[in-house]
Amino acid sequence: MTSQIWWKNHCRHTCFGFSDIPDMEPLPSGLLLLTALLSASRAEELIYAQVGQTVTLKPPENYKTPTYYLSWHFGELELAWTNHMSGNKVIKHENWDTALSDNSLVVKEIRQNQFGIYKCNVNEKIWTYKVLRLKVSAEPPSLVLSGRTVTLVCDAEPPNSLQKPGIHWLNPQGEKITQATHSVQVSSRHSGRWTCVVTLDRKEATAQISVTVVDLYSPPMAYTSTSSPLAVPCSVPKVSWEQIKSLGLREGHWQFFPRSKSNLVSADAQRLFTLSLEEPVSWKANQTRGLTPVSDFKTPNLSLGRTLGRADDRGDYVCTLKFESGPPLSTTVRVNVLEIAASPGTVLISGQQLNLTCGLGVPLTSDLHLKWISPERATIRSGQLTIPAVGAGNSGKWRCELWRNDTRLTSAVITLKIEPKLSVWMLVIICSVAVIVLLLLLLGFILCRRRRARVRHVRHQLCQCKNPKPKGFYRT
Repeated sequence: MTSQIWWKNHCRHTCFGFSDIPDMEPLPSGLLLLTALLSASRAEELIYAQVGQTVTLKPPENYKTPTYYLSWHFGELELAWTNHMSGNKVIKHENWDTALSDNSLVVKEIRQNQFGIYKCNVNEKIWTYKVLRLKVSAEPPSLVLSGRTVTLVCDAEPPNSLQKPGIHWLNPQGEKITQATHSVQVSSRHSGRWTCVVTLDRKEATAQISVTVVDLYSPPMAYTSTSSPLAVPCSVPKVSWEQIKSLGLREGHWQFFPRSKSNLVSADAQRLFTLSLEEPVSWKANQTRGLTPVSDFKTPNLSLGRTLGRADDRGDYVCTLKFESGPPLSTTVRVNVLEIAASPGTVLISGQQLNLTCGLGVPLTSDLHLKWISPERATIRSGQLTIPAVGAGNSGKWRCELWRNDTRLTSAVITLKIEPKLSVWMLVIICSVAVIVLLLLLLGFILCRRRRARVRHVRHQLCQCKNPKPKGFYRT
């Protein structure tokens, strides 16, 4: 009777113009038994899938004959059919989203109750496909603070009691972990997609799960100069303030530990800003040192900045977030300031010797180097320059650049003024001094002559009397 029903269904889809087919004689029981044995002897094709994935079941190779009829089934449910005359149909069922693609059955966003045995029936020959469930999970799920432990579990349904699939994990960097259950203390590098890989009969299937690690991000070093802006970066990427608060955020602040000329970091911290968790989130200023937070606080960007750097910006800036439980999140940015020193100064007379020194105040690491750009745009790779005798061509802006390999980190600028040995101004000054000296001498001479003349006049008046009566002794 089963063969009769299939033949009637086959003709219903392929024999156009015939709606009623007379009942046929049942096939001999021996033939039915042989067909069943042949079907059972064919190995099942095993396919692993994750809930929500799209599963594609391909028909057997060389299934096409001059008159073929192909249908797809899940248990007693017929899902789709197609024939050699280009007739095809996808049968709609509740909660099923299926399609035919080059006679392959496509099950979109497979659900929990859609795992099991699928059959492809081609002219009474049956091929079996077993779709097995692949499940991945993380504890705690999805969002986790850096430093906490996350346990990842990959559960692959075994096809039978004898076969067991091979399972391993790939972390977001593609590194292999040969465990079905993997526990790891997470940091920012563990944030991203983790992939479970299942291997069976030289075939692979994958399932993915996302882990978002909440961590402070900042580069360990920042570089500036008195000619460049200062930026102290710190942020929590890929999350919102609401997500951070949901983890029990209690406090946040910036601290500054200044560095002395001997490159020693002070143990005395200066608190720069304190985080206010009231809506909207903002900073409360303590000792700002002229720094300002970023203007946009819609995302967890905690960076600080200033228009120009200063020599006393050298030191460690510590960005910290504290939570109700567990250790705080903290990151340190060491700020280095590039400086230029000119000896004997920036205003020189032509012919003088000049020493230019550029540096961070500490020895440079092997990956750093300095470049000088002269006013004539010549490039000199050195940290210290000595010019035995400066000339007019050395006047102007000298720029010192700090590079890491092929990346310019910061630059500092100094302006030199070179005066000729006897400049016009120097001549004017010399002449002016000479004129002033001559005028002073002339004035002194005139005053001296006047004083002598006045003394003579007084003596002449004293000797004008008619009958002088001299007193004292007279020489005879």
